[in-house]
Amino acid sequence: MKDRKTLGILAILVVVFGLTALGNPQFVSVFNLENILRWTGLYGILGLGVAFVIVTGGIDLSIGSVVGLVGVLLPWLLERGFGAVPAVLAVLAVGLLIGLAHGLLITRLRLPPFVVTLCGLLIYRGAARWIPGDQTLAFGTGHDGLRSLAIGFPIGLPLLMAVLGGGLAIPLWFRFRHERGLGFPVAAFLGALGLLAMVAPVPVLSELRAPAPLLVLFGAALLAALVLNETVWGRYLYALGRNETAARYSGIRTERMTVAAYAVCSLLAGVGGVLFALDVNSIQPAMHGNFYELYAIAAAVLGGWSLRGGEGTVLGVLLGTALLRVLYNAINLLGIPTQLEFAIIGAVILLGVVADELVRRMLGRRGR
Repeated sequence: MKDRKTLGILAILVVVFGLTALGNPQFVSVFNLENILRWTGLYGILGLGVAFVIVTGGIDLSIGSVVGLVGVLLPWLLERGFGAVPAVLAVLAVGLLIGLAHGLLITRLRLPPFVVTLCGLLIYRGAARWIPGDQTLAFGTGHDGLRSLAIGFPIGLPLLMAVLGGGLAIPLWFRFRHERGLGFPVAAFLGALGLLAMVAPVPVLSELRAPAPLLVLFGAALLAALVLNETVWGRYLYALGRNETAARYSGIRTERMTVAAYAVCSLLAGVGGVLFALDVNSIQPAMHGNFYELYAIAAAVLGGWSLRGGEGTVLGVLLGTALLRVLYNAINLLGIPTQLEFAIIGAVILLGVVADELVRRMLGRRGR
């Protein structure tokens, strides 16, 4: 079932990509594609974080405000003499502590995740505006090395595809060769396409560079896939989302797993907050990170993560994020009114939830 969902979102991505390219050839320019890749990396980190919460059957509405708070704190600390590394570590610690607080409130006091994170959305946004006095903050020209984490292009995309795809294809083949899955064919295709672009340059593809946020996303995605698919903690998270009571009776410490999930979510929101701040350079406390939680949740839902919990793949998050960024780019290039952006995102989330429910009912009828 999860492979069918992933194939479905991949097919939609290919169709939207092709139609947009036909509607406006500027879509496949090097500059535009690199821009899509950069924003996919930035938003994908947030989507990956919220997936850890969604798999437990929870939700986190505070992601955008955490991005805003971290984005304000980083230049604020740098202005007060903190070094780049201590400042980054400090704001990431803030994100981690926020997630731990969410998890403890949900597990110890039995508060609904919706209420806890909604209150967090308001609290962190207020703190982000109060700390700098609602004044715009910027990094200036003295932190170019730090900003390269968000705006740099350290490697060519074909080389990245060849190394990443080829490096993953071999272990996936030996590990899952007797199982049907998308991991090996996707990795093999990426590796082969990357090698082709390096040996016999493919138009546009051979000129593309991989933005630094995309590398961060791939690193986080590989680590997340390893945890979710190859460790006992990953199996515990899926079991918790499928049936919390059964998981508890089977000996799983469900409260610890819930706290860990929210901690990972807010930590990755902190990572995203650092990169978003470095990317835009000028941070407006009242607006920075607004509605980013919608993009994160939409990416996870589109990627096949059920809001009921217990289901989803890391590859699905990556494809869901890419589809959202391609849709957003299509809105701009095809002359669709930008005022419809949030309407389209809302419709996408609704369609994802409806499709998930219909598939569940259909499989239930087949089972009976």
